[in-house]
Amino acid sequence: MCGIVGYIGNKRACSVLIEGLKRLEYRGYDSAGVCVFSGEALHIRKATGRVAEVEALACADRDIQAGTCGIAHTRWATHGEPNEVNAHPHCNHDNRIAVVHNGIIENYVTLKQFLASKGCVFRSQTDTEVLSHLISEFYEDGADSLEEAVQAALREVSGTYGIAVVCSDEPDKIVVARKGSPLIVGVGSDEYIVASDAAAIIEHTANVVYLNDNEMAVITRDGMRTMTVDNVPVTKEVQQIEWSLEQIAKGGYEHFMLKEIMEQPEAVRMSLGGRLDLREMRVKLGGLEKVSRDLVRARKVILTGCGTAWHAALVGEYLFEDLARIPTEVEYASEFRYRNPIVDDGSLVIALSQSGETADTLAALREAREKGALALGIVNAVGSTIARETDAGVYLHAGPEIGVASTKAFTCQLVVETLIALMLGRRRFMSQPTMDQYMQALTRIPEQIERVLEQSGLVRQIVAEHVDRDNWLFLGRGYNYPVALEGALKLKEISYIHAEGLPAAEMKHGPIALIHEGMPVVFIAPRCSTYEKILGNIEEVRARRGRIIAVATEGDTGIARYCDHVIYVPDCPVPLQPILTVVPLQLMAYHAAVARGCNVDKPRNLAKSVTVE
Repeated sequence: MCGIVGYIGNKRACSVLIEGLKRLEYRGYDSAGVCVFSGEALHIRKATGRVAEVEALACADRDIQAGTCGIAHTRWATHGEPNEVNAHPHCNHDNRIAVVHNGIIENYVTLKQFLASKGCVFRSQTDTEVLSHLISEFYEDGADSLEEAVQAALREVSGTYGIAVVCSDEPDKIVVARKGSPLIVGVGSDEYIVASDAAAIIEHTANVVYLNDNEMAVITRDGMRTMTVDNVPVTKEVQQIEWSLEQIAKGGYEHFMLKEIMEQPEAVRMSLGGRLDLREMRVKLGGLEKVSRDLVRARKVILTGCGTAWHAALVGEYLFEDLARIPTEVEYASEFRYRNPIVDDGSLVIALSQSGETADTLAALREAREKGALALGIVNAVGSTIARETDAGVYLHAGPEIGVASTKAFTCQLVVETLIALMLGRRRFMSQPTMDQYMQALTRIPEQIERVLEQSGLVRQIVAEHVDRDNWLFLGRGYNYPVALEGALKLKEISYIHAEGLPAAEMKHGPIALIHEGMPVVFIAPRCSTYEKILGNIEEVRARRGRIIAVATEGDTGIARYCDHVIYVPDCPVPLQPILTVVPLQLMAYHAAVARGCNVDKPRNLAKSVTVE
């Protein structure tokens, strides 16, 4: 993995490919490459590091600059270290067939041994190179066309893939296919743009075709044919990308992450838009209407996700049990299907994913559906695989999120979970006056986030005093325990500071041994039923000379006597607190990363959308 771009049309392919790769840089990568057909041959340039390195090589190559058909890739290493040899595209023995690939070929060792026995010599350590030789084997063994050879090869493959393939013998053709790794075809005016992400397409066209698993497309200058890997024709609908090119620009901000943190008031407004009926004081979720009766009858909710989405799911556990009174479990998607989970009649499984393409989450979702669960999706990307494979769902409408470290998607996931929990709670037991209170409180949340964001300068000053410390603790209770986990994750992701999130009460059951003079300890301590308890935990850290940073409720001046620093958030009902209390922690991580000179939007070793297990 990580990013694929392909082009065929009347423009210089290299320019389109390089620009597309730049649009995908936010996904995280370690090397890049382009392949353009020109004359009678495929011309390839690859390099480690930034896309700019490949661009410089390609600009110096007249053959590459002349071509109007090609493929390109940014690689996030899975098999083999990041270097030029392992970078994509990968070719067959005589460089007539080139492949770019996202995903993992699980049986590549077996296939490699088979191909080696046939005389194939491998140049790289990657699983992808096996594909190029395997396609070549079928192509040279009598396949009538490139697509027939690709189909034959993919029928031998176990694992996940999003691929684009070109061949010098069939110069005006790109063959693409997917299984478990996203692939989109943009339909322009006398041109087609292939990509693993709509960000690489939107500059050229808003008209796209989403390929499903086990589907492929054969793209020529004259048109596009779609079929399954087993060569069964399929008819695809052309859909519209909902966002614009301007939405994926920095808009004057230094980093995408800061832009997306600052966009949260508007993102939450969009997420709430049309879903709060203030006249009848009820929640309206059109995406759930067809399954509303089944939802109300659900006897158990299972929330699943990875990383930040898993933290959102943990908040969801509190919301569904507190507001809807439904027993709820939270599962790491990466573990769910490997432990034979109990999914019985009446189970509702909700998958959370910003991209809607997270491989582990998708696998968990399919496992749950296989066991008979009703499956919902909470995703941001319209038309994504999870959105298409669930029984129903709710889009976040947060707008495109470019920064690798998720921020506005997290807050919008909390908003959507709250809406679903309130909808179910009202239908099951919640009184109308209680519902009215939550509805009114939700309308105030965007403005309250704006008030928190106004303290960015204060947060920067606080962080500056502690950024040299290599170990931090984040502690919270109840609804704010998952917020502590999320705060620690954000700091780790982009500043590379080691941080740990814990329930505050658990600190004295071991982790208190870590506390030493000057250690930063962040307490999420807004007014709630456990407020007095968390003050006791603060005292325990204070006695050991830790440096205490508290996130507290506006008007709580008393907490300042226990702390070195206090960041205030507006008062709101306890179930809504995480939407506000997480914002100072996002700012903390951002300012720490900037102070340490880290690459905020492209943290090392991370990818925006993890499409391999």
